[in-house]
Amino acid sequence: MTSTPHHPDLLSQLETLTTEAFRPELAEIDRMATLDIARLMNGEDATVPAAVAERLPEIAAAIDAVAARMARGGRLVYAGAGTAGRLGVLDASECPPTFNTAPGQVVGLIAGGADAMVTSVEGAEDSAELARADLDALALTSDDTVVGVSASGRTPYAIGAVEHARAQGALTIGLACNSGSALAAAAEHGIEVVTGPELITGSTRLKAGTAQKLVLNMLSTITMIRLGKTYGNLMVDVRASNEKLRARSRRIVALATGAADADVERALTATDGEVKTAILTLLADVDGPTAARLLEDSGGHLRAALTAAHD
Repeated sequence: MTSTPHHPDLLSQLETLTTEAFRPELAEIDRMATLDIARLMNGEDATVPAAVAERLPEIAAAIDAVAARMARGGRLVYAGAGTAGRLGVLDASECPPTFNTAPGQVVGLIAGGADAMVTSVEGAEDSAELARADLDALALTSDDTVVGVSASGRTPYAIGAVEHARAQGALTIGLACNSGSALAAAAEHGIEVVTGPELITGSTRLKAGTAQKLVLNMLSTITMIRLGKTYGNLMVDVRASNEKLRARSRRIVALATGAADADVERALTATDGEVKTAILTLLADVDGPTAARLLEDSGGHLRAALTAAHD
């Protein structure tokens, strides 16, 4: 990678980043046997969870802050470029089928827009202005959270998103894979998972990308647990949009209640396939409308609705 007229110091910046560091001991990796390369790569990947583990207190604090805002109706917005942006879009797109989130409740913004999911959009990652425009289109509020994601921690799009969101009063999180990053410094909650030099120099879709995926999994999943989207470790807000998910819905109701198959079917039919409501009808012995009302009064938390039903 070379410096450009717009970023004359980019080369020197990259040379200071651990994610970009060259590993001379791997200079002949292309001459190794395929199985040996696979073993080497697998060993590299095994170091990622430990790097994430070092940042768990920061991750947990960020999750609690996100959940508090989402409980008030706020949104979770990821913003990144390249691999980081794609991972954010992936995590956001998986929330509706998994947790029955409303459209727009979890949003993934990638520099360059939808086309950047499959092709490189030149210059998009270098534009903080583009990030501001993308966020302005969402009309941010103080209940929203914006998570800037960047392996280097220096991507202008991610930093611009965090700075603009913070100025709008939104909660901000900066997820990077280098220490002392500008992205973490710009955010209210900085999370720096230092994964070190990559197997292939500068290919941050590898360890850095894996670390980002793990952290984003935590941010969305544990936030949804806090919001009552699960009952124990069951996805009681799953949206049954296909036959596999309909079968999963039946299994979840059966696991949560211990009810016979026929009773599970009756409960799901009576509640229009709403898993959480069906479980409540069976465990609290109430009808569908009563279960729906109890859940609404409990903010969607099944445990709280069960307690209220038994009071």
